[in-house]
Amino acid sequence: MSVATRDGPDIPSLLPGGLLRAFDSEQPVRRSTRDWVVDWVIFVVALLSVVGLAASVFNDDSLATWARWLDIGLGALSPAALWLRRRWPVAIALIMVPVSGVSMTAAVVAMIAMFTVAVHRRLGISATIALLNAATAPIFYAWRPDPDLPYWLVTAFAVLATAAVFAWGMFVRARRQLVVSLHDRAVRAESEQQLRVAQAQHLERARIAREMHDVLAHRISLLSLHAGALEIRPDLPPDEVAKAAAVIRSSAHQALQDLREVIGVLREEDGEPIRPQPTLADVTALIEESRGAGMKVRVDCRVDDLDAVPAAVGRNAYRIVQEGLTNARKHAAGVLVDVSFEGTPGNGLTVLVRNPAPVGGMASIPGAGTGIVGLVERTGLAGGQLTHGRTDAGEFELRAWLPWPA
Repeated sequence: MSVATRDGPDIPSLLPGGLLRAFDSEQPVRRSTRDWVVDWVIFVVALLSVVGLAASVFNDDSLATWARWLDIGLGALSPAALWLRRRWPVAIALIMVPVSGVSMTAAVVAMIAMFTVAVHRRLGISATIALLNAATAPIFYAWRPDPDLPYWLVTAFAVLATAAVFAWGMFVRARRQLVVSLHDRAVRAESEQQLRVAQAQHLERARIAREMHDVLAHRISLLSLHAGALEIRPDLPPDEVAKAAAVIRSSAHQALQDLREVIGVLREEDGEPIRPQPTLADVTALIEESRGAGMKVRVDCRVDDLDAVPAAVGRNAYRIVQEGLTNARKHAAGVLVDVSFEGTPGNGLTVLVRNPAPVGGMASIPGAGTGIVGLVERTGLAGGQLTHGRTDAGEFELRAWLPWPA
């Protein structure tokens, strides 16, 4: 599977084949245009060096004839090995070590092979090749001393040249590794950014799904309650029937409006709600709406100023009361529901919804069973706690504590 950043190399032909593969893992291992140019330049330089050194060796009268032709012959064959150095860099470098130990004309090719190993192989292997190349210098000049310069000077120069080529190769390798590392970090950063965006979208959709459940479950339960009243009382006076139908129509209209707005939020990129979200001060209207549908609700409010409750805290409290009333309509229709608020800044806000638990049977209004789960998650994200279940007195209690900063 290939992983690529949005911005690839501007001119891929100017990069080595190894770096091109780092940008695209499906890129086959082959020479790039730059590699072909470099290989041809190196081959021509190697040929020129062989020609120049061969002339010097041929004119060296201190050497035996066989030694001259051996030197020149090995040097003439060595440039061809450069075409294989990318596939088998270590093998070519190891072959050139003994060759350069007896052939001066192959010295440049041996340096190029060692440089290739330093660029493409780890330090342990490349350092070993460099030491073997450096070790051939004192042996070579002991066998074929320079008539014009002292032994120690030419040996030191050869060792320093080997060290310089090796250091250059290590520098090129380090720079390529840096480029690959930066590319990998860019790919990883982009992947992490995409993951964060996906997680944010998931969390936002989960939040919207909770809002949809809280709002629509409340509306649909009111519709069911009014429709059930019409069903069991077909003998109601026409004005009562008209009144109930008006409430049903209004609730259906509100449900459609809420659904339209939630779908609109899903289509928006920023995910911001269209209407202001309810706060604790809106609980009064919520309870009156439930009473208008025939519910029996008793309220005990011990909060001095509902408007003073922070919006985030009030919104969570509103949803808790809304879910509690919806569950009461679903599972215990016609019972008295107690709703209470108590809290002060710094001590938190306690919300309680309690009603007699149904004796048995199925709920008249089906539910998904996720409302309480969503409330637990909502309360936990707000830093609060929520408990629910039957009490010893046989009542169903929904109790939540929400932090209220001082």
